[in-house]
Amino acid sequence: MPGSLLPSPKPNGADTVALTQKLRKVLCDKRYIIVVDDLWAKYVWESIRCVLPVDRKSRIIITTRRGDIANSCRYDDSIHIHKLQPLSPQRAEELFYKKAFSSNGRCPSGLEEMSKSILQKCDGLPLGIVEIGRFLSTKPQTPNVWHKLHDSLESELSSGGLSYLMEVLSASYNDLPYHLKYCFLYMSIFPENSPVNRGRLIRLWIAEGFVTEKASKTVEEVGEEYLNELIDRSLIKVNEMDFDGRPKNVGVHSLMMKMILSVSHEENFCTVYTGPEGNFTAKTRRLSIQKKDIDAPQDLPHLRTFISSSRGRVKIGSNLKLLKVLDIQGASLEEFPSVIKDLLLLRYLSLRNTNIRSIPNSLRNLRHLETLDLKQTLVTKGFKAPKRLSALKNLQKLSFVKASGQHRMSRQHRMIQGLENLTQLRKLGIVELAKEDGTSLCHAIGKMEKLHSLNVTSLNMEVPLELDAMTNPPPLLQRLYLKGPLERFPQWVSSLHDLVRIRLKWSSLTRDNPIEALQDLQNLVELQLLDAYTGTQLVFKSENFQKLKILDLQKLEQLTYIIMQEGTLPHLQKMIIALCSKLACVPIGIERCRDLQELHLFDMPQTFVTALEKNGGKFRHLVRHIPHIGSYKQGQLVEDLS
Repeated sequence: MPGSLLPSPKPNGADTVALTQKLRKVLCDKRYIIVVDDLWAKYVWESIRCVLPVDRKSRIIITTRRGDIANSCRYDDSIHIHKLQPLSPQRAEELFYKKAFSSNGRCPSGLEEMSKSILQKCDGLPLGIVEIGRFLSTKPQTPNVWHKLHDSLESELSSGGLSYLMEVLSASYNDLPYHLKYCFLYMSIFPENSPVNRGRLIRLWIAEGFVTEKASKTVEEVGEEYLNELIDRSLIKVNEMDFDGRPKNVGVHSLMMKMILSVSHEENFCTVYTGPEGNFTAKTRRLSIQKKDIDAPQDLPHLRTFISSSRGRVKIGSNLKLLKVLDIQGASLEEFPSVIKDLLLLRYLSLRNTNIRSIPNSLRNLRHLETLDLKQTLVTKGFKAPKRLSALKNLQKLSFVKASGQHRMSRQHRMIQGLENLTQLRKLGIVELAKEDGTSLCHAIGKMEKLHSLNVTSLNMEVPLELDAMTNPPPLLQRLYLKGPLERFPQWVSSLHDLVRIRLKWSSLTRDNPIEALQDLQNLVELQLLDAYTGTQLVFKSENFQKLKILDLQKLEQLTYIIMQEGTLPHLQKMIIALCSKLACVPIGIERCRDLQELHLFDMPQTFVTALEKNGGKFRHLVRHIPHIGSYKQGQLVEDLS
């Protein structure tokens, strides 16, 4: 079945029945192999499948660029899905040289560096390597000619000798449902080869209005579905995975970016501005600045989105009343821009990685604000909340706000009480929490049904966190970070069945064993105990912690034994043990953790380290299945025990 099976009109009922009977008769009692190449529509495979005789000796091979279609074809365990990976640098080079220098398959002198640069743009994609190699094989093989072709590759893709490659890439975009096209085109806003954080991308989609809630699903969950579908369709690639198995940051292949930029320009979706020669008009709706130290155009009354990737200065125009998204992270910025207070429609504001020190009270005027990102600024350690913070009822992310105040009914104390109005929060970070404010905070958090991440730090490492008053814990909480002494382990934590990551620091629990309190949380993926327990033993009981991948134990100064019973921690991949000076031996039962890939020992006694050495270490046989074992002093690797 040659050619691309793009969606086409379905045949009428009579034709389908006749064709089905004919094909079934031909294949009956025969062994066959059928290849369906470049499948684009699910109904095509369903039409084929229903007429095939049941025959385990025959074979069917289907190729498709869409992961969702591949999964739909897998109706039982006998069907194998093979995901094609980009070619390795060596294989990519061999293929490119074979196509570009067909005479002998060797790169002529003087073209090596240019060839490597072109291969980087191909990013291991065989189709791109073949088509660009063929195109270059028709050109004079001189450095000057190749340099010009390299610089004009984008124009060649859209109108020159590589237009076929653009057509193939565009077919994937054209096949997208309407709601995903804008989400995909949004990648044109970010610089090429710049990793894009998953959470940031989804929050931007939401602020733009590209994602809407569905029945029983939050808007963030729908955004995750959109991203996963674009990944399944091989349009967006995963650069790095997060600890919980989700993409941490994503991107697009270089050639695909060229196609995105072309479509984005044609549809006036986004203008990428690199200086005075930039092509923008008064109708520009989205502006992306990707060059250092340039002044953005000032008169853009229809602008909805302003994103800067520049590390230099960024000037924000005053005539931007319709702006919904302002993301200028990394800009050379010392003070909070005064113009922001007038952007009353703003839904997303990121000043991450700038040098601003405070935020003004006028921020309360931004009633539609959903995301306020102040990470890696000079207010990250905690900022005083502006007056009437409770007015920002659409806010979804708030961190880190100071809870400290000089008097019991101080403004900061009233701020804690006012948090109960922020019912749309998904992420909350509180620092400098006084013991007496714990009850008010628990009451406020109990009204945040959409909260996914909670980070609470006490006033200092001597002041206890009083969090026992929580009667209605957030049902969707996935990340919990508690930093401060705990007189008792909060019982409500044991009911957080969606929890995937928990970090306890300075807890110094004496009576309550955190392992026993957390053992029934079957979705827990990462557990960090940092100066969190004063007991002598940690026992991981059989059949518990079935999904835990990362275990981090630090400064448990009284700990003498870690016991891992049979059947516990079956998927543990990374373990950190640090500053546990009394630990007598490696965890008992660690030899049964067959998925364990990394064991990192920080500032552990030399006798402990010596016992794991290859030559004569008395505990070596228990850890020999672990590929990577390292001993560190003051953060530096001093001995590789692998």
